[in-house]
Order: sequence, then C-alpha cells, then structure tokens
Amino acid sequence: MPPSIRLATLKDLPAIVALLIQDAEARRSLDPVLWRVAGDASTRIENAVGPALNGSQAAARELWFVAEHAGRIVGVTHAMLVPVPPIYDGSAGPPGLLLDDCFISVDGPSGTAEALLAATEAALIAAGAPRLVVSCPAAGLLRPLYERHGYEPVTLYMAKHRLGPDARSSSVRTASAEDVPGIVRRSAQHRSMLAKINRRFWHIHPEADRRFDAWMRRSLTLRDRDMLVSVEAGEVRGYVIAQPIASLLVPAAHEIAAMGVIDDFYDEDLADISALPNGGSSAESLLAAAESAFARRAIDSALVVCPAGWASKIALLEQRGYRTAKLWMLKR
Repeated sequence: MPPSIRLATLKDLPAIVALLIQDAEARRSLDPVLWRVAGDASTRIENAVGPALNGSQAAARELWFVAEHAGRIVGVTHAMLVPVPPIYDGSAGPPGLLLDDCFISVDGPSGTAEALLAATEAALIAAGAPRLVVSCPAAGLLRPLYERHGYEPVTLYMAKHRLGPDARSSSVRTASAEDVPGIVRRSAQHRSMLAKINRRFWHIHPEADRRFDAWMRRSLTLRDRDMLVSVEAGEVRGYVIAQPIASLLVPAAHEIAAMGVIDDFYDEDLADISALPNGGSSAESLLAAAESAFARRAIDSALVVCPAGWASKIALLEQRGYRTAKLWMLKR
C-alpha cells in the first residue's frame, strides 16, 4: 500500500524530530567536521520546526510534508518560497526550494520518496514558484532521486576546514567606502558571468548596480563580516566578503557557530569562465585573506558558493583545498 502524503501538523513533531536526527547523522557521516551534530539537536529541531507547524511562521511560506504508512511517519520534506536577492530580477516570483532536511526512512514503502517529492513540488508551484530548486549534500541519498526527476546542479557549495590565520598578501586590504565604486564595477563583471552561465537562474535586475552599491555600503557597517579587496595600480581588481553562514543553508540539527560562507567573491583572474590565467595568483591571495579572516573569528570551516558551470572558479577552489559539500540543483 502506498503511503499517505499530507501537510505535517504539530502532532507529527516528535516523529519529524526522530527522522531529522537520522538525517543529521547520515549527513555527518559524509563530512564529520562540516556537519557536526549539536548536543541539543532534538531541541534545536523542535524549536525550528514547531513554529512552522502551529502557524506562527505562516508569513515565511514554509511547508512541511510527511509520508504516513501503517500509522507511522516514514518520510518528511521541508520546502519554502525563497526571496530573490535584490540584485536579481524577481518579477516572475520567488523560486521554490526543497531544503536539505528532507529524509525518507529506510523502512518506508516503495515510492515514498517519489510521492513526497511530487506533492511538495505541486505545493510550491501552486504557491507561485516559477522555478524549482533542491538543496542536498553532493553525496546525499536523495541526489539520485532529484536527478531522475530532472534536477541538475546549478550551484556548488565547496567546503574547506581547519583554516589558518596566515599573513595577508600586500595586494589585499580591508575594503573602505572609497572602494565601493570599484567593487560595484567588478560585481557587474561577476554578474555578467553568471548570466552567461545560466540566465534562467541568474536573471539580473536592471538596477543591480545601484542596489549592490547600497548593499555594499550597508555591509561595511556590519561587524560580523570581513570585506576585502585586491588592488592593482590603485584600482580594485577583486573583492570578497567572508560572513557568517545563514541558517537557511544548514539544517537545525547541526552546529553553525564555526561555519562561514563566501558568496560575494570575484577577481579579474576569474574573467575567463573556462581557464585560470597564471594560476589565479591574485584571486588565490584574496581567497586566502578571507580564510584568514575567518580563522581570526574562530571559524574553522568555510563554504564558498560557486556556479556549477564556472570551471576556472572551481579549479581555483580545488587548488586551495576546497571540495564540493552540497549542491543546489535546478529543475529543467
């Protein structure tokens, strides 16, 4: 008998917590340093999931589905509509994202994963999602399911551990307000690369320069991150922001304090999508400085966001010891 698929309710919370603990342990087995399981993981999951099930987070448009079979919960999916960052054009509506904390019990009947995925996709589309994205570990158990249903990697989250506070290259310094125009110019180059790689996913807003300028000036006032630039002949040739990781990227069961993320990162060394000139020395110095900034903040694991189609950036990151830990996959 196939499982029953339905929206989760508060009475399902204990079963969901139990499944997501199993999910966290499976993820930890892939990378014990990155995916440390918190000592109070059950409480963290309850605090994260409970409000969504009792309606207090309705504005977040968050969805939890469960699969029920023979009176037991044997699977769970977690999805939401994700706001589009301001430099991208969100006029078509926010994409629907299935988050990492989706899990199917080994004793679920055949077809459980497919039924849960189909129900979750249908709910996201009904809520207005023009595109569907899934997030999962690169070696996660659900990746083959997503690939069978038309999902392809669009973004890599590449991880490195045990960062050290190395000396900073003389070509790299802390960014200031005077650097913002140069950062915006390099960001425009960065955005043009993204559009070449996948215009459907990275649809750039026509006022992206103005919006990015405002965000950079705001970021300079935030004390939880480091903004750095690489400079040549007095001109900004690259920029990087090393910042705390967002909870959206890490399931609630895991420790987050020692993890950082680098999303805004570009240097002229990366201007050719397919090739890295001169070993990417300028871009590597910039990345090394960001790693050192993390280390000084007691952050020992970094995730760098990298388009799956940007071969030269992937090569640079692998050269620095990064490996793909998780993916965002876009449905064709």
